[in-house]
Amino acid sequence: MKFGHFDDKAKEYVITTPHTPQPWINYLGSNDFFSLISNTCGGYSFYKDAKLLRITRYRYNNIPVDSNGKYYYINDDGVIWNPGTMPSGTETDTYECRHGLGYSRFHSTKNNLEADLLAFVPVDAACEINCLTLKNNSDVEKNISLFSYVEFCLWNAVDDSTNFQRNLSIGEVEVHGSTIYHKTEYRERRRHYSFFTVNAPVQNFDTSRDEFLGSGNGNAFPDAVRKKKCSNSIASGWYPIAAHQIDLTLAPGEEKTFVFMLGYCENPADNKWEAPNVIRKAPAKALIERFDTAEKAMAAFAELKTYWETLLARFEVTSSNEHVDRMANIWNQYQCMVTFNMSRSASYYESGTGRGMGFRDSCQDLLGFVHLIPERARERIIDIASTQFPDGSAYHQYQPLTKQGNLDVGSGFNDDPLWLIAAVSAYLKETGDYGILDEPVPFDCKKGSEVPLFEHLNKSFHYTATHLGPHKLPLIGRADWNDCLNLNCFSSEPGESFQTTGPSEGPVAESVFIAAMFVKYGKEFKEICLRTGHKDLAKEAESAVADMYQAVLDAGWDGEWFLRAYDSQSAKVGSKECEEGKIYIEPQGFCVMAEIGKEEGLAEKALDSVHKYLETKYGIMILQPAYTRYHLELGEISSYPPGYKENAGIFCHNNPWISIAEAVLGRGDLAFDVYRKICPSYIEEISDVHRTEPYIYSQMIAGADAARFGEAKNSWLTGTAAWTFVNLSQALLGIQPEYDGLVVNPCLPKAFGDLQIKRRYRDAEYYIDIRKPDGVEKGVEWMEVDGEKIAGNQIPLIPGKKEYHVTVQMG
Repeated sequence: MKFGHFDDKAKEYVITTPHTPQPWINYLGSNDFFSLISNTCGGYSFYKDAKLLRITRYRYNNIPVDSNGKYYYINDDGVIWNPGTMPSGTETDTYECRHGLGYSRFHSTKNNLEADLLAFVPVDAACEINCLTLKNNSDVEKNISLFSYVEFCLWNAVDDSTNFQRNLSIGEVEVHGSTIYHKTEYRERRRHYSFFTVNAPVQNFDTSRDEFLGSGNGNAFPDAVRKKKCSNSIASGWYPIAAHQIDLTLAPGEEKTFVFMLGYCENPADNKWEAPNVIRKAPAKALIERFDTAEKAMAAFAELKTYWETLLARFEVTSSNEHVDRMANIWNQYQCMVTFNMSRSASYYESGTGRGMGFRDSCQDLLGFVHLIPERARERIIDIASTQFPDGSAYHQYQPLTKQGNLDVGSGFNDDPLWLIAAVSAYLKETGDYGILDEPVPFDCKKGSEVPLFEHLNKSFHYTATHLGPHKLPLIGRADWNDCLNLNCFSSEPGESFQTTGPSEGPVAESVFIAAMFVKYGKEFKEICLRTGHKDLAKEAESAVADMYQAVLDAGWDGEWFLRAYDSQSAKVGSKECEEGKIYIEPQGFCVMAEIGKEEGLAEKALDSVHKYLETKYGIMILQPAYTRYHLELGEISSYPPGYKENAGIFCHNNPWISIAEAVLGRGDLAFDVYRKICPSYIEEISDVHRTEPYIYSQMIAGADAARFGEAKNSWLTGTAAWTFVNLSQALLGIQPEYDGLVVNPCLPKAFGDLQIKRRYRDAEYYIDIRKPDGVEKGVEWMEVDGEKIAGNQIPLIPGKKEYHVTVQMG
């Protein structure tokens, strides 16, 4: 069952009913100001950091769901409704929500009154613009009262939701004309404020939530809206809001447009006031003036659309498969940009109050956006590396505003260091910018500790190389990629952290997955060493990688598949000897990606076992059989009911690893089948089962053991986005950036057909025509560049050349 459809020409997903299985959301913003907005106008806004600079209040897991938002109430002769239907819930005569690239549009009608609401964040401004147009489609005059409503958060989202003894006494506002300024705590340590304004005179306003809603009332039918009368209340101490009342008359066929703006401003610390206790409004007035007419707002909207068109044009595919084209050209890349901005910090599943930016997460996300914004990827690498410790380990998370390590879970996740090598190697392949390796980067963000970025990579490599267990495999620490596989923690009491309870690190528990990472990214480190003149270090890396490869063969092979780990007692995890959790997905994918066991014939056996034991119609499960009891020695992974999350759920993040691994072996049909099963465009038809947005990847789909098999959760902010784009663009379509240029090496289903790819790479445009005969899955018979046949399948880099025309014959 579908609840909308793709509009590929407009690059939009069109939702045709407000009654979607879950709130289906979009992200507005591309730099510092961000908003989340649902298909019924729920959501929230923040500046840079969803925890520390939250602008509007949102209530997670509230009843009714998806409250609050930026709401517009229309009172048309006593009938109260909203353009996005919520929060009043009044059924409209027509409804449509279009989620586009950085904007959302709502179009609805009720009793011959038409409402069109466009919400977006301009490319270079700290505000959200809402353009609301009302049109009278009846043959009689309409007298309408329009009300706006936003509820301000008192900045720190955690404190706002917990410290009521303080925050119910600190709310402050100012009102000047049609602009309502939220200035809570401005008198003390803050020098920033937010505001909500409209480009029209208002009849009345409210800034007190209780006055606007009415005592004991919810936000569905506020008293002020019922009575068509705001009270000009000034919030003092209690809940500050911003609500405008605009009374208007529309003749038959007449329409009027209003531009509302939610903005954020900062003042210099020594220039905060324009009068005693009167905030300095100059930056707000300047921002308002930029967008105070419909013409100015729509010019900013056109600029936003151009920004996304230009950005996504860096990679475009044209084939006979609409699903591939749609995801590659629009939605997969768009989601990669959202994960660049958010990491795992702010979604409808991540409250934005804790995790911040992840070390591992941000490194992986970079794989999906480095081709789009290489200069910002460079900045991100420096930010990530700056949180690393001198021994090569790292904070697991850091806050986006302060860029300081987040102490909530500390460090000790032993896969983290190697992801830095993965990110830097991807950046070098994309840009050829070896100068980044000389950039001075501190440890733990401490001034005076700066060393060249290359030394951070060296520390990362040697941290793994020197933290080995009894089987010469890497120590797992608190966890590896699978945060819920806690082999050193032993949490036995309610409320304890699975990751930090107990020793958290140990000299015995080992990870085959990290071993595979070490082999794959150790090879990249060796190559970086060779290219930067560190020949002795390159030899050392080559030797260490060879030793690890052998250790995996000696201690990591279980007969039909690769082991997952050894626990704190050196017992096998992910083995046929185990009662539950006999086979895991992660080492099968990553070992084969690292080409471990390829020559020995083990790689094919491992992937065959994946298809035999883990594959379902909705994707590949993370493990089997599911854990049916809590295993103290394994931790959180066994705390979930069977079929959910890490306990035998379909973890979409590592399904691409299997697809890439199949491409390594040249099995195009199998590689594509894995891709297809979790691809949103392919599974749009089962949106009633899947439930999350049909245009975006989710983190997890309930596995075969679950009561709700096929139901997805945790959409948007997931490494699935980056890895599926790497899989699609590099493993399947075969456009692979390497240190010395693009390699073309497709692996596709036998019957896929020809395709054309446009790729922006190192300031040049590449037009690549791939001719694929039926029956061929992998292999390049010959390749021409600008009409000349070349040896091999790597396009030579020619200094100063701006355009390449490439023809590839598979065979």
